[in-house]
Amino acid sequence: MEKKDRRHFEKVPLEGIFRLKVYRSGVLVEEHEDSNLIVNEARIQMACLVAGEGAGRHIAGIAFGTNGTLPNAADKTITNQYARPVEGFSYPAMGQVQFDWQLPVTENNGLAILEFGLLTEDGTLFARRVRSVPINKEADISLEGQWVIIF
Repeated sequence: MEKKDRRHFEKVPLEGIFRLKVYRSGVLVEEHEDSNLIVNEARIQMACLVAGEGAGRHIAGIAFGTNGTLPNAADKTITNQYARPVEGFSYPAMGQVQFDWQLPVTENNGLAILEFGLLTEDGTLFARRVRSVPINKEADISLEGQWVIIF
C-alpha cells in the first residue's frame, strides 16, 4: 500500500468575526467589527463534538475581562472573567454560526473591559478578542454584539 503524502492536508482555518456595539444611556456611541483569534482549545472541543463526546462542549457564553495582551493560540483564560450566557445563535450562511450576546447596564459595572472570550458550556475558551482602549463599564453603559465562527 502506497503511503500518501500528507503535506497537502493543511489545517482548515477557523475564522471569527467579532462585532461590538457600545451604548451610553441607550444611545449608540461606538460600533466595531474585526476578526478574532480561535484558540487551540477550540480544535479539541470540535474534535470531541465530531466524535460524539459533546457534553459541555458547545458554545454557551461570552466572557469579559481586563487583559489587553494580544491574543495567542495557546490562550486558555480571560483575566478577571465575568461571564454570561449567549442570547442565542443562528446560521447566517453555509459554514457559519453566529452567537448573539449582550451585557446590560445592570451587570459588571466598574470593570475596565479590554478582552472578550467565547466560552463553551464547560468553561473552555474557544475564541478571544482584545481592545487597545478599555471600555470603562458604568451603570449607563451596555454592550451588545455578535460573534460569528466561520468553518
